[in-house]
Amino acid sequence: MATLVGLDVGTTGVKALAVGEDGEILARSEEEYPLSTPRPGWAEQDPEDWWRATERAFERLDATDVAGIGLSGQMHGLVALDASDTPIRPAILWNDGRTAAQCAEIEERVGLETLIARTGNRALTGFTAPKLLWLREHEPESYGRIASILLPKDYVRLRLCGEHAVDVADASGTLLFDVANRTWSEEVLEALELDPAWLPRALESPEVSGETSDGVPVAAGAGDQAAGALGVGVDRPGPLAIALGTSGVVFAALPGFAADPQARVHAFCHAVPGAWHAMGVMLSAAGSLRWIRDVAAPGAGFGDLVEAAAAWEPGVEGLTFLPYLAGERTPHADPEARGAFAGLGLRHDRGALVRAVLEGVAYGLRDSFDLVRELGVDPERGRVSGGGARSELWLKIIASVLELPLERPVVEEGAAYGAALLGGVAGGVFGDVQAAVAATVQVRGDVEPDPDWVAVYAEGRERFRALYPALRPIQDGSG
Repeated sequence: MATLVGLDVGTTGVKALAVGEDGEILARSEEEYPLSTPRPGWAEQDPEDWWRATERAFERLDATDVAGIGLSGQMHGLVALDASDTPIRPAILWNDGRTAAQCAEIEERVGLETLIARTGNRALTGFTAPKLLWLREHEPESYGRIASILLPKDYVRLRLCGEHAVDVADASGTLLFDVANRTWSEEVLEALELDPAWLPRALESPEVSGETSDGVPVAAGAGDQAAGALGVGVDRPGPLAIALGTSGVVFAALPGFAADPQARVHAFCHAVPGAWHAMGVMLSAAGSLRWIRDVAAPGAGFGDLVEAAAAWEPGVEGLTFLPYLAGERTPHADPEARGAFAGLGLRHDRGALVRAVLEGVAYGLRDSFDLVRELGVDPERGRVSGGGARSELWLKIIASVLELPLERPVVEEGAAYGAALLGGVAGGVFGDVQAAVAATVQVRGDVEPDPDWVAVYAEGRERFRALYPALRPIQDGSG
């Protein structure tokens, strides 16, 4: 049986996964690397750390009979290379917030309506294009040395097989890509005065981008969210992928390219050739539960907190939590948004606060869910993954808020698993992405909405949605 290898170049480390043709996990390894924050709001890494960690992870994986390798990783990061393919400076990452002024400049130069029509998105500080403009303004010497640019996982590809390439799913997050036409946008590049010769060739995710020195084909791969969606079986319209990690993601495969006119959700190419996806992102999902644990019950187990929350009825007697602890992306795109509890009473205890947090996150996911449905998605069920998916109570709350049954994948290995499936297509093990998903992805256990809870949460959702516009003027000092 052939072995498929998936590599996920994440923010904290690289994960390597060996997968059999039947989807069974044969081996896994992980290697960490540091994150640099030289100034408040900055986030950088040395691209060579990614490569060194990848080499160690491969060695520990000790995979044999490898038919193909797939790549995934953190999106949006800027890797600027000189003429000898050496990084000019540390990579500026997706979670770096220094580029607010450059985002405004991009929307002014290109025009917001044109930008959304071409790229499927508005300018956000996480994207790659604002980082290039920042470099041009603040580090002109470094900018002047640029011969090419890559995204994080694609630097690992360069070291692995000597090729400059990117997949269309990851390229969609640069703000330089014509997402509808699946090619680099000449219009945006010209408006921003950026050299198209810097850009790598853009391939469909399962295409062969090159070979290792041992002759193993390397798939173009995908950004972490698109690869993760493949890993839970969202390769076509139908099921919805819901990731309950530190952040929360609602991911839907689209029947065709469609962008929200206000870009409240992202529109990207999917990792399936000729397909697109829409994605809503909330910044503090399971991160909100960790926060309430750390401030209200340091050292307590999450299971104990959820057990206390289960003692309260849905709606928590009117207590509502806004999960905007780190600002918000969907639906508000507001880095200054802040969290809040509203409706506190003398009866409310720690368990009530935790239940309100679980419900507030579910309401935030419903915001994204409603927006992707406006783009023509009619999901029949959700596939949920991430640390938060271990809680039966939380899944029941989310199912009832979304009014959608939920399933969990049997294998929960995230983006590295989806990357391995792409490697299997590149290596000829599977005929296409859909065949790879059908042969490997299995789900277990439905969590159904509770009809009694659905009605309560419909009312709670209205309270939740009224809070942000009511509190925003107070937070910014205008009210």
